Amino acid sequence: MATSARRAPATRAKSVIPQISWRAPQPAPIVLVSGPEDVCAERATSGIREYLRAEDPSLEVTDVRADDYAAGTLLAVSSPSLFGEPRLVRVSGVEKCSDSFLSEALSYLALPQEGATVVLRHTGATVRGKKLLDAIRAGEGGGIEIACPAIKRDSDRFDFAAGEFTSARKRIAPMALRTLVSAFADDLTELAAACQQLIADVPGDVTEDIVERYYGGRVETSAFAVADTAIAGRYGEALVALRHALASGADPVPLVAAIASKLRTMARVAGHREPAAALAARLGLKDWQVDRARRDLSGWSDATLGMAIQAAAQADVDVKGGSRDSVFAIERLITIIATRAPFGSA
Repeated sequence: MATSARRAPATRAKSVIPQISWRAPQPAPIVLVSGPEDVCAERATSGIREYLRAEDPSLEVTDVRADDYAAGTLLAVSSPSLFGEPRLVRVSGVEKCSDSFLSEALSYLALPQEGATVVLRHTGATVRGKKLLDAIRAGEGGGIEIACPAIKRDSDRFDFAAGEFTSARKRIAPMALRTLVSAFADDLTELAAACQQLIADVPGDVTEDIVERYYGGRVETSAFAVADTAIAGRYGEALVALRHALASGADPVPLVAAIASKLRTMARVAGHREPAAALAARLGLKDWQVDRARRDLSGWSDATLGMAIQAAAQADVDVKGGSRDSVFAIERLITIIATRAPFGSA
């Protein structure tokens, strides 16, 4: 009996070229900037331009679209001019490139132009151009790759923001960093802009008070502000923070997720007496997360923490369609957490 053949999924070719951080980009004949995170990709590309311009202010910069490509453009803009200025060619949209560009780019790898740096931006949104990417990663053209993977997890956003301040040689207090990241949890572009504004405006260390002064409106309605006040037992403040958040358009689903995340971290840290750094490394957390969880645990018992976690699990079901009233579901959760008692018992 005949069996249907299953197509094997496409796999990425093993890369033999140098992998460079987007925070420390450098030129090469071919620079592949890959991955979906546009903020990091833009930083990498602008960093290469600044690097080349610092070496020679006469740098010629040309932008080319791979999806709207005129035949012969790549060779024309990368070839030496009469005066021999260095050239930077920035190619966007390689993930949707035309056949003409793909053919000419593959040919270009065999003989890159001297004095030219060609930056190819591929978001990874499609497999279009895979043959070109595989050739670059195999070493053709003497290229390098700057990977810009998606930044989605909280820990990735913390690392991103911390890196912004580290690169600028400016200190930010751990709680200030946490407040800043929670205020811009949904938009990496805005988070990057906020970091750069603080770096430019604040002469000394960045404290939590400074972050709240700059971005207090956003911080007050963040999910973590709701969680913090509830876990601290400040029932009235927690309800006010929740209502502000909902009035600002906050979705109950991520609000419940943020609260549940904090409760889970508290449960993981509870009962461990080892130093924060050692415990953080073992649990895959940041040092400040362990310190904060230990402070949050003040006044909690195993029984009340377990009750709160169960309430968070029920609220998660309710706000995802299990209840007709998601607002009531999250208000009930806040009540249980802030009072540390079963709902309706007070």
